[in-house]
Amino acid sequence: MFRFPRDLKIRGKLLAVVLPLVLLPVLGVGLIVGYVSKREAYSGITQVTRGDLEHMAEFTLDLLNAHYQQFEVYREDKRRVVQQDLATLARFAHNLIKAQHEQQANGRQTLEAAQEEARKAFKTISVGATGYLYAMTSKGDLTIHIAQEGKNIYAAEDEQGRRFIQEMCERALAAKPGEVLYSVYPWRNEILGESRPRNKIVAYLYFQPWDWIVAAGGYLEEAYDDTAFEQRALQALKKNILAKPVGTTGYIYAMTQRGELTIHPFREGENIYDERDRQDRYFIREMIERKNGWIRYPWQNQTDAAPRMKIVRYQHFAPWDWIVAVGSYEDEFYEPANLIGKHILSSMGLLTFLIGAFAATLLFFASKFLTDPIRRLTEGVREVRRGRLDTKLPVTTSDELGELAADFNEMTEVLRRNKELERTLAQQNKMASIGVLSSEVAHEINNPLGVIMGYAAHLENKMNPDDPHFKFVQQIKRESKRCKNIVQDLLSYARVPRPVRVATDLNELLAQIVDFATHHTDLEGIAVSTAFAPRLPSIALDGDQIRQVAMNLMLNAAGAMPDGGQLVVGTTLNDVGWISMTFQDTGSGIAPENLEKSSSRSSPPKRAAPGLAWRSPRPSSNSMVVS
Repeated sequence: MFRFPRDLKIRGKLLAVVLPLVLLPVLGVGLIVGYVSKREAYSGITQVTRGDLEHMAEFTLDLLNAHYQQFEVYREDKRRVVQQDLATLARFAHNLIKAQHEQQANGRQTLEAAQEEARKAFKTISVGATGYLYAMTSKGDLTIHIAQEGKNIYAAEDEQGRRFIQEMCERALAAKPGEVLYSVYPWRNEILGESRPRNKIVAYLYFQPWDWIVAAGGYLEEAYDDTAFEQRALQALKKNILAKPVGTTGYIYAMTQRGELTIHPFREGENIYDERDRQDRYFIREMIERKNGWIRYPWQNQTDAAPRMKIVRYQHFAPWDWIVAVGSYEDEFYEPANLIGKHILSSMGLLTFLIGAFAATLLFFASKFLTDPIRRLTEGVREVRRGRLDTKLPVTTSDELGELAADFNEMTEVLRRNKELERTLAQQNKMASIGVLSSEVAHEINNPLGVIMGYAAHLENKMNPDDPHFKFVQQIKRESKRCKNIVQDLLSYARVPRPVRVATDLNELLAQIVDFATHHTDLEGIAVSTAFAPRLPSIALDGDQIRQVAMNLMLNAAGAMPDGGQLVVGTTLNDVGWISMTFQDTGSGIAPENLEKSSSRSSPPKRAAPGLAWRSPRPSSNSMVVS
């Protein structure tokens, strides 16, 4: 048993000793962290759950209160409209009596006839479903009434025992002429067989000549109470409240002080005052008595195998004297915490596995560190023998093996530099040959290629696009440009050729260049003119190089004038014998900060000398002077 570890190789011994020291602490810390995390999750979820239930209860109360306030305003508005309508009818009746009185005063009819006409008119007007117009004297004698005409009702009392007729008579006598008064009282019409009292509203005013109190009355519910509308609105409100999710199976409900459910997802209308939980506690009675608070109780639905704890937040809604409650099962809220615990356990198992694998990998590489240097040195020698002079050994230690690896690397570096030097010399010879060849080929092709492009552009400008040969000219022009690019690539590898100077008339040479350039597509829209100094002496120059410089300057000038402009090519002869070649355009010029980068500011030498010298351009325009 003890011999087995001794027979293991170094890697096996490291794994057997170090892995338990790594994994056991990790596993212990993970279990402690998981336990604490689960406890904290339960605590946090409990607080969040109570906050959510509190919020849902407040939200429900806000909805109910908004509905209540809305219909209170609605009723008040309807009451105001009804009062205005009844006042209008009362004034109409008053004016009708007044008109009959005027006819009686003018002798057109007797008092009895006038009152009879008023009586007939009153009985033809209805107010709501059962309302009507009536009139009585200040002593309470009914002069006009649909059922009790001629009866004295001065001492009549409403359902609350108030003598409302006496009150109406006294207020009418004290009112201003034409002032409309109102009276609201509960009344049960026995003639109509009514079993419950209803609120009645009356608008009345006093007609002094006949000692009549003219009144228009009707029941409030017939005038402005829209019961069906309120019920529809309340049902919509209930639907909206019940649609709010509370956990997975929780819900919002409301009940009266008698325990009758007014809002419930499936038991609305039932009375649950005597409901008891699984501990035989009358929790509904407790909620009704306290009206506001929290309650926890075990509850078991028919589909549940065992009772589950339920938590409920309940509050009192004073306007309707309701108890509004929001409840849900606790295990539904703790389900995320339980899920967290499962995730922690699975994560700890995975983490332990990963850490073990990582530790085993580290141990594997640590053991390799002890045995690999010699093997790497052997492999390096074999690679050098195969010709791989770039082979390097990593120097990771300062011991003898590290010194040996450093000496090996130095040896291969010397061999590699020697080999690289040989390749470099061969490459330089090859590039020198290519450079000479490229220079000669480019020089021979570039000049005729420029002529081809110039005349192709000239023909393109002269020909009608409908000409069948027009596309051939365009093809020549396009392929010539491609050849020019190829030649330019060759020139980039070539050495600058020595100039071949020939005695040349510079004015004549520039005239040829200008004539050729005017047909170039890049100079379309540019007006090119010349300003040559007369009687210039012939000078020794390389015509091809001057032609290349002039074309480049003219194309640069065209690039500075994208919308068109003028370009003047000229020559001058100064007092000391210098001939200057100038290019001046009306382009945008060179920015002041770029002037130093554009040319040299040095003046030409006092005596003639071969070569080119650049003078500074004027900032106001693009100008280049070549001497």
